[in-house]
Amino acid sequence: MTATPTHGGKLLVDCLRALGATKSFGVPGESYLAVLDALHDTEGALDFVLCRNEGGAAFMAAAYGKLTGSPGICLVTRGPGATNASIGIHTAMQDSAPMIIFVGQVGTDMREREAFQEINYRAMFGTVAKWVTEIDHVARIPEILARAWKTALSGRPGPVVIALPEDVLSATTDTPPLTHPTRIAEPSPDTEALAASVAILANAKRPLILIGGCNWSNTGQQALRSFAEASNIPVLSVFRYQSFFDNFSPVFAGEAGVGMHGYVKDMIQDADVILAINNRFGEMSTDGFTLLDAPHPKQRLIHIHAAEGELGKTYQPEIAIQAGPNAAAQALAATPCKGDWSDWAAQARTAYEASFDLPDIPSPVDMGKVMDHLRSILPEDVILTNGAGNFTVWPNKFFRYGPKATLLAPQSGAMGYGFPAAIAAKVAHPDRQVICFAGDGDFQMNCQELATAAQAGAQPIVLVLNNGIYGTIRAHQERHYPGRVSGTDMFNPDFAALARAYGFHGERVETTEDFPAAFARAQASETGAVLELVIAAEAITPRITLSQMRAAALGNT
Repeated sequence: MTATPTHGGKLLVDCLRALGATKSFGVPGESYLAVLDALHDTEGALDFVLCRNEGGAAFMAAAYGKLTGSPGICLVTRGPGATNASIGIHTAMQDSAPMIIFVGQVGTDMREREAFQEINYRAMFGTVAKWVTEIDHVARIPEILARAWKTALSGRPGPVVIALPEDVLSATTDTPPLTHPTRIAEPSPDTEALAASVAILANAKRPLILIGGCNWSNTGQQALRSFAEASNIPVLSVFRYQSFFDNFSPVFAGEAGVGMHGYVKDMIQDADVILAINNRFGEMSTDGFTLLDAPHPKQRLIHIHAAEGELGKTYQPEIAIQAGPNAAAQALAATPCKGDWSDWAAQARTAYEASFDLPDIPSPVDMGKVMDHLRSILPEDVILTNGAGNFTVWPNKFFRYGPKATLLAPQSGAMGYGFPAAIAAKVAHPDRQVICFAGDGDFQMNCQELATAAQAGAQPIVLVLNNGIYGTIRAHQERHYPGRVSGTDMFNPDFAALARAYGFHGERVETTEDFPAAFARAQASETGAVLELVIAAEAITPRITLSQMRAAALGNT
């Protein structure tokens, strides 16, 4: 019995449903009308979240993939739609987050004529995606989608870009859709290599575990915690992955990322053995590739990663193990090791605890005290999101993530990620509380997605830290060109009024003392909320002001 003839757009949507997709994000375009037609009949099964800009849509898909472990689906039109979406593709790649982005394309009969909005997607995205392809025949849609799903999820997860020519989508076919996804089993660690690794750890004086990456399951996280605690080995997360390990564990010692604490740098440099699991050694987690020597670190390095290409990419490990993080963690949990490093472990935890101590901050709203309040009242399964800027120090360094809490933040350092990520989090988990931290510049990158949030019924609470400047760049200016401010002062709207215009609860919080009551009103709001927090530009970091930065730079000069 043959399948009923259908057009390529419906075949694509039927395949996505069979693979397990339930949500998609995008901006409509005439280049994929057949897909939009098929989505007309899938409400409640495969929903389309209508976004206001393709950059926001791609951020949502990237965050959805990072949060759920299932590929985030994004749909954009050709040319300008694809270029707008490129920021989310790059972010998904650097985050190691599974994502599939479908891009409308000119008809196959118009290729390489510079047709209206034509782009060569393989050339454009070849270096920022795991795989880029174009479907040239309608009957190949199931084959390509099955491969894309597997590629996005396996090894080091990441984004796949699929171009969809208009005539392929509108063509009819009796090709049957996919019926189920392929189960992708994690590679298990080599037994002998793992035993050798444990033996190296057991003989260490200052061992350290460094973790990162996506694809962690609850079972894998619990197994890793069991091994680390039984072995009393300190654990650091790499940049913006600290919610994958219980911060309340006595062995958790902090995050190796932007604004790295001095004690964290010392730990990485002073460790004699580093067990790195599921992380890529990026610039941020190595302080600009200075904490380990390339290609042969002075620390004995054991690197476990599911992707062959990550092993030895920058640093040559003594032992390289190609294995998934969860399989490796469960194997390690069965073989804890003991050694003479109790003082080392205790000092690491003490330093982490001390990092939360702050002086009063010279600002109308003191973010140190705000974070004290949030740590005491937020639910244990809260989701925090942020984009990029100096303000990210607050959710990144001054919140403790328990085993049920989640951080969604971009390793790419992309401004504008936090609010779309918060929308995606509410789409995925409508019953969880989602808090977005945003700077005034960061929020204005994608504040129009307030309309997306309202339309989708996915309204988080947004804290806009308004200091009137592009803070990160101002800080660099004061360090390198003290007193010569250029291009970093901002004129901002009334953020509370803007929120109300989109149907959100909006308030301006002008003092620290006003924050608890305002936040309680935001939590009680059924519409989502935007709280504009008045922050002094001087309070650029938790411990150093702009004036102090300028004075130090002038003194050095």
